[in-house]
Amino acid sequence: MKKSLISIFSFILISFYTLSSCQQPAVIDEENVTRIVTTLASDEMEGRRMFSPGIEKASQFIQEEFEKIGLEYMDGLNSYDQQFDMYSLAPKSMSVSLNGKAVDAANVLATVNSERLDISNVADVNVMTVGANDDFRTAFNQARGAEGKTIVLINPAHQESFNRFRGFFSRGNRVMELDADNAMVMIISRLTSIKSLSVQVENTVTTESLSNVAGKISGNRANEYVLFSAHYDHLGIRGAEGDTIFNGANDDASGTTAVMTLAKYFKDMGTKPERTILFVAFTAEEGGGYGSRYFSQQLNPDEIVAMFNIEMIGKPAVSGPNTAWITGFDKSDFGTLLQKAVEGTEYEFYADPYPTQNLFYRSDNATLARLGVPAHSISTTPIDVDKDYHQASDEVSTLDLAHMTNTIKALAAAAERMISGEDTPTRVDPANVN
Repeated sequence: MKKSLISIFSFILISFYTLSSCQQPAVIDEENVTRIVTTLASDEMEGRRMFSPGIEKASQFIQEEFEKIGLEYMDGLNSYDQQFDMYSLAPKSMSVSLNGKAVDAANVLATVNSERLDISNVADVNVMTVGANDDFRTAFNQARGAEGKTIVLINPAHQESFNRFRGFFSRGNRVMELDADNAMVMIISRLTSIKSLSVQVENTVTTESLSNVAGKISGNRANEYVLFSAHYDHLGIRGAEGDTIFNGANDDASGTTAVMTLAKYFKDMGTKPERTILFVAFTAEEGGGYGSRYFSQQLNPDEIVAMFNIEMIGKPAVSGPNTAWITGFDKSDFGTLLQKAVEGTEYEFYADPYPTQNLFYRSDNATLARLGVPAHSISTTPIDVDKDYHQASDEVSTLDLAHMTNTIKALAAAAERMISGEDTPTRVDPANVN
C-alpha cells in the first residue's frame, strides 16, 4: 500500500514538472510579429475603413487572436467585441424665415444632430451676431459650443468663409448620440436682431455599428488599469487606378500588432499581474476618434493608471535603432518613468521630436488625456518625411520588422514597473489639454 502511494505521488510530481517544462515561455519574436502585421495589412482587409467589410474581417481576426491568447472579456461584455452605434445624418429639407421673410437656403448652415428641428418662437433660442470685422471661425466655434438652440446672424462680409463651412457641413454628419435639445443655425443676413422666426430642418438618420476589440488580464488590483491600445482602422479603398487599397501597414497595423503581441507576452508569463492590464484595438481613429471616445465612457478614467497608445512603430526613428519617442512628454512624468525603466538596456525613449505636428492630439490618447489619464502615444516613424503616410504605398514591404519587434520588447520592459505597481505616472491636467 505504501509503495502504491509513493508511486502515485512520484508520478504526480513528474507529471507536474513535465507540464511546467513544456509551458510556452513568454517571448516576443519576429516571426509572430510578421504574421500578425502581414494579416492585418493584407489586401483581404481592404484597408480596414470603418463600416466596411474589411474592418469586420480585421475585427474578427483580432478577436480570434485574443481568444487563442486566453484574454478575459472586459467587465460588462460577453465577447471581445465592444460594439456601439453611430448615427449618420443627411440633410433632407430646410426652410428658414426671419421677420416674416423667407431666407434663401444657400444662405443657411444648420448643424442639427436629430431627425428634426422646429423653432417658431424667438424666446426659445440664443441669438448671436457676427459683424463684418469679427472673426468668423471664432464665432463659429463659440456658437457650436453654446448650450441650447442658437441662431447666428452673419454679416455678408463673411460670405466666402460661410460658403466653405456650409459646403463641408452640407455633406452630413456622424454622431454618437442624437441630441434634440442643442442645434445651431447660421444665416447670412444684415439683420442684427430678430422679431419673429420660423426654422424647420429635417434629416435622414441612419444607424450604423462600430466595434472596438478589447480584452484584459485581471490583476490583484482589479480597479487599477494599465492600458495598451492602438487603432486598427485605416483609410480603405480610394481612387480607380493603380493600387487603390490603402493597407495601413505602419498606420496602424504596426501598433495593433504590438497590442496583440504584448497581450500574448504578458499572458504567457503565467503569473497574475499586480495591476489589471487592458488591451484594446480602437476603431474609427481616422474618422474622428469615435472608438476611443466610446471606450472612455465605459469605465472610470480615474482608474486608468497609464495608457500606452502605440502608433506607427514600423520604421526606425531618426535617433537610431532601439529608440522611440513619446508624445506630450511635458504633460505627465509617464515618459520620464519609461526612460528610467530601461536604463542600462539597449532601449531608449525620448520626447516627441516633432512638436509642430501636434501629434499628441492626433491619436486616441488625447481622448483619455482630456479626462486626466496619463495617456501618451509611442511612435518611431519620422513623420515629417515619411512618404508612405496615408498613401497606398504603406505596405508591409516598407517596414523594418526587426526594429518593430525590438520596439515591442522595449515597451514590454518599460511597462513592467507600472504593471507591478512600483511606478505610477502623475495625472494629466485636463486644463492643459486642448
